[in-house]
Amino acid sequence: MKKEEVVHLHLLLAQLKKYCEENGGNGEFVKYNKLGITPFQVHRSKAEHKQAIFVLGTELVSVTAGNNGNFLVTNKK
Repeated sequence: MKKEEVVHLHLLLAQLKKYCEENGGNGEFVKYNKLGITPFQVHRSKAEHKQAIFVLGTELVSVTAGNNGNFLVTNKK
């Protein structure tokens, strides 16, 4: 995977994180926030973005499992 693709995946996961936070996800994303890297920091290394993807992905799974996936289906009107 090219660095550009890794950064794009990081961005997609960060958007999912934001969605979860706005819709009742009870996750704190402590480990991800502790890394101090965002998808917009394109100057960071490919390895750093891969690590962020792994950590964020793991925390997203934990949040989803903790909510039985319910917050992902919302009926906003």
